[in-house]
Amino acid sequence: MMSKFFSFTASRDWFYRYSFAKAGLRAQSANLGDGTIMHCWVPKTIKSSKPNLLLLHGFGANAMWQYGQHLHIFTSRFNVYVPDLLFFGESYTSRPERTESFQAQCVMRLMEAHGVHRMNLVGISYGGFVGYSMASQFQENIEKVVLCCAGVCLEEKDMENGLFAVPNLDEAASILLPQTAEKLRELMRFSFVKPATGIPSFFLRDFIDASPSNHLALLNLVEFFEG
Repeated sequence: MMSKFFSFTASRDWFYRYSFAKAGLRAQSANLGDGTIMHCWVPKTIKSSKPNLLLLHGFGANAMWQYGQHLHIFTSRFNVYVPDLLFFGESYTSRPERTESFQAQCVMRLMEAHGVHRMNLVGISYGGFVGYSMASQFQENIEKVVLCCAGVCLEEKDMENGLFAVPNLDEAASILLPQTAEKLRELMRFSFVKPATGIPSFFLRDFIDASPSNHLALLNLVEFFEG
């Protein structure tokens, strides 16, 4: 009953918005044309003495949840940009492309729209795939790259050898973007050395229901792996 009147996830989302604003960032959406809108947290004040840093998130509700707890470490030394990748948060497109290469091109266009032509980047999980593609396509724009938990060298034989023990791609997608409380528990078991236990199902469902973009992202994740 409590979850019908109070959303833990929405409250946490509000807190992250407050913390991002307090860290000197503002939310802005850019229309890239062709039905593509990308949302990004950008510096309120750009300091030319600081290098630019692009933070690319992995699977999750939006970029704030990935970097909210670590943002203050970066903002003191960099002009920080934190976009929502397409189909996450407030970013979307009506175009049919579903590859990390297309994501990379859109992020690059986004950065250029904000007047940023040279940058360092950090990519986590799926964001690592996008960051790797950016470094490959736009070598003159990317300075230093950090990839975290991104299997950019993963091959089909690695899957067959049990590196990621799931029977097929559909099952992998259902775990990476869970739509049920039990699947979210399964993702936590994969993700943490010591996953939290005893979390009530209504709490987990609240996170899923408060992240409607994940339903579309789930479909596009399958297309990404199969394409």
